[in-house]
Amino acid sequence: MSIKITVNGAEKDVPEGLDIPALLNMLHIPGDRVAIERNRRIVRKSDWATTVIASDDAIEVVTFVGGGSA
Repeated sequence: MSIKITVNGAEKDVPEGLDIPALLNMLHIPGDRVAIERNRRIVRKSDWATTVIASDDAIEVVTFVGGGSA
């Protein structure tokens, strides 16, 4: 069964029961340089594996980008 969620403003159908690492994998997003917000609350990386995505969740994936001047 699938559920509807919003990821970075776009509606998506995803399988029911996904945790955050599985969602990132499904979206082809490496988890090493991102922060996750679920329903306007930051999810600690230590909680990703136990955070199950629910129907109508709003997920924001923020990617860290290095840079600066030399």
